Amino acid sequence: MSFSIAELFTQHFDSKFDLHEQYLNNQMVRVLRTIGYDRNYKRALGQYLYDQDNNEYLDLLSGFGVFAIGRNHPTVISALQETLTLELPNLVQMDVSLLSGLLAKEILATCPDNLDKMFFCNSGTEAVEAAIKFARYTTKRSRIIHCEHSFHGLTLGSLSLMGEEIFREGFGPLLPNCSAVPFNDLDALEKALSNKDVAAFIVEPIQGKGVNVPDDNYLPEVERLCKKYGTLFVADEIQTGIGRTGKFWAIDHWNVKPDMILMAKALSGGFVPVGGVAMTTKIMDTVFNRMDRAVVHGSTFSKNNMAMAAGLATLEVMRAENLVENSAKVGEDIINTINASATQYEFLKEARGRGLMIAVEFHAPKSLGLKAAWAMLEAANKGLFCQMVTIPLFKEHRILSQVAGHGMNVVKFLPPLNLTQKDRDWIINSVDKTISDTHQVTGSIWTLGKNLASHALKNKK
Repeated sequence: MSFSIAELFTQHFDSKFDLHEQYLNNQMVRVLRTIGYDRNYKRALGQYLYDQDNNEYLDLLSGFGVFAIGRNHPTVISALQETLTLELPNLVQMDVSLLSGLLAKEILATCPDNLDKMFFCNSGTEAVEAAIKFARYTTKRSRIIHCEHSFHGLTLGSLSLMGEEIFREGFGPLLPNCSAVPFNDLDALEKALSNKDVAAFIVEPIQGKGVNVPDDNYLPEVERLCKKYGTLFVADEIQTGIGRTGKFWAIDHWNVKPDMILMAKALSGGFVPVGGVAMTTKIMDTVFNRMDRAVVHGSTFSKNNMAMAAGLATLEVMRAENLVENSAKVGEDIINTINASATQYEFLKEARGRGLMIAVEFHAPKSLGLKAAWAMLEAANKGLFCQMVTIPLFKEHRILSQVAGHGMNVVKFLPPLNLTQKDRDWIINSVDKTISDTHQVTGSIWTLGKNLASHALKNKK
């Protein structure tokens, strides 16, 4: 009898939640069931998910940015199938691989001209870990500065640069000599750098938690201050890079030249994990400065043929389908259209972002009845109002989205970059209807709100 994944999938299709409850993270299953996200998806294509009844869902999470070119793209599938059948030598550890050289060349062609070396790894958090080590070795300094509310990964080194306490709690002690400054605060950054003991300032050009966009002068001044004090400027583009913000790299909005760019997520094409660090020759040649240091940092599965093929195919799709340009155009349209309705809705503060990295923020209303309803939710759990947006978007409009971070009233959209006019209209109409419903305090959406508040209060006890 031959082994068949298709047969396994069919045979156990209805048991995935039971399997996870028994063998994996049962709390994740509880979350999904509590908020009504417990669907059985049968297939996925592009920006769409399909359940067992063939209902179509618009995926505005894209695997936290992994599926920038959409799910199951035929170009990437073809490249991976071809790679599997060629019987190529793979991971010959006392060798160098052709595909990794080709992918490095392609990526560096998109980077600022001061970056001309690549290091490959398996994930975003591994890219951050590499940047910490490379910065310390290159500068002979130990301090690393990051921003409050940042997200750089969940392994021990990257967790030490985590700006959200809920992820850090109970996992210490973390790396020493890592500290945070407020995002978009140049005075605080200069004060932190002024002792000339900081190896690197690692920053997301646009923060993922909350989709916080900096002032126009922030990143240019970051570059200047880092040069002034001998600190390496490291741009974490793991989420913002590869077309997400309507430029290939988010730093391109401000024409800055960091010493390192960190990347992952979208580069995989959604199939084979791959991460990387683009850097200056000086950094590469300092870290790997002798033949006996050729292997001082690496990763067993980095540069594997499947990951490199996925990366090459992904870059080809980005070019062929003009996805960077589409991200800029569709994203700007969505943001502007939502903002145009802000005067209609008391709860709506603003939409913001760049390209298809979009936040919709809500705030306390002015009218008495709405203010009391808002206060009830905030007392139960700060940021709970956003669940009254994301849950109806999913249940009633079949749009998958998320709250942008703990304790914030921000809904985040991070869709594939191939959204169409149909998708744009789907989003706009669904968001408008859902926000409108939140203003009907006697409506069903506030029954949901009260249930959410009750559940949150029970969890606190």
